[in-house]
Amino acid sequence: MAKIKPFKAVRPTRDKVALVSSKSYETYPEGELNAKLAFNPFTFLHVVNPGYKYHKQDVTGEKRFKLVHNRYLEFKENEIFTEEKTPSLYVYQKVSATHSFSGIIAATSTEDYHNDVIKIHERTLKKRELLFENYLKNTGFNAEPVLLTYRENNVVNDIIEKYKSQRAEYEFTSMDKDLHLLWVIDKQEDIDVLIDAFSEIDTLYIADGHHRTTSSCILAKNLADENPNHTGEEDYNFFMSYLLSDNQLSIYEFNRFIKDLNGLTPDEFLIELDTYFRIENRGQELYRPKEKHHFSMYLKGEFYALYLRKSAYEFTDELSKLDAEILFRTVLKPILGIDDIRDDSKIIYSQDKSDGLELKTKVDNGDFQVSFGMLPATITEIETMVDKGLVMPPKTTYIEPKLRSALTIYEIL
Repeated sequence: MAKIKPFKAVRPTRDKVALVSSKSYETYPEGELNAKLAFNPFTFLHVVNPGYKYHKQDVTGEKRFKLVHNRYLEFKENEIFTEEKTPSLYVYQKVSATHSFSGIIAATSTEDYHNDVIKIHERTLKKRELLFENYLKNTGFNAEPVLLTYRENNVVNDIIEKYKSQRAEYEFTSMDKDLHLLWVIDKQEDIDVLIDAFSEIDTLYIADGHHRTTSSCILAKNLADENPNHTGEEDYNFFMSYLLSDNQLSIYEFNRFIKDLNGLTPDEFLIELDTYFRIENRGQELYRPKEKHHFSMYLKGEFYALYLRKSAYEFTDELSKLDAEILFRTVLKPILGIDDIRDDSKIIYSQDKSDGLELKTKVDNGDFQVSFGMLPATITEIETMVDKGLVMPPKTTYIEPKLRSALTIYEIL
């Protein structure tokens, strides 16, 4: 029941793709961002940081969005970008030192989002939804696909493998040592096979890009209301997605860092924790959980293992079994006084794929009083909760692959 369609991607010429495509600009430290802007005239970062051209990095709001549109037009006029001659789908593969991901880039339907075919697992912030809707309306394009996942489908796999056996349109290695390959699916018979295969898939799950999806849907509704000849097939009724089977996703946890103990001393805090947890002091031993409902904690120079007392906690539904939710219900809200885990300034989240030392270093630096770690949610947990209409707490999962900008661009307007 999922609807996908091919589109005429605007994309870098083959000789410049390694120079043009970039990570999301928000992920670059300031020094690295400035270096790329200074020394690479082809990077897409010039499009999304349009004020750099005028030595003004503080351009914001609609003025910035319109400048983004102008820089995008310049890249097209200078033939850095070219437009596909016929509507196409794309096979994209990303290979890192530890993982390989292969999926389909396509236009997916905003109607599927409204009809609950495309499902969320995290709530969005209204302010960010409206901000990005305004961005899309002013720029007219989307350069980074939403990551959607689905239960494995052999027909889709066969098409992907068919194209991977051929020469890729793009093949390059980025500075983070990841290999990127892209194949163009422009044969109508293969496009039809994929359209039919996805029409048999009941559910697409948003793995990454909740705000981009919601913003695209808001824009589609607004433009439909303004268009007396609306048919439902206009480009604004779709958004660009990377469709990846769920057995390929890599899921990591977010650590939680808390700025104060809500007026408690460390000893008083430990006593409060004893209600719900069996506590082991691990001293300087770096402790990382190995089972669900076990947590690591770093407090006043020492690591602790926290084991949930199941006799003291009631599992009522799938959400209540999620470790991020357990931590909220037993510690963050009742003991530390954090009611709104989205906006409370006392808590921050950080993803750490290394050895877990971040739990220690951020507290030892004096910025935080206590930190917590846990195992990541599994794809089965995510899909089960979504299927039951439940929504996970924010920053429960960090899901890879993270996708590059401007490999393919979808023009909305």
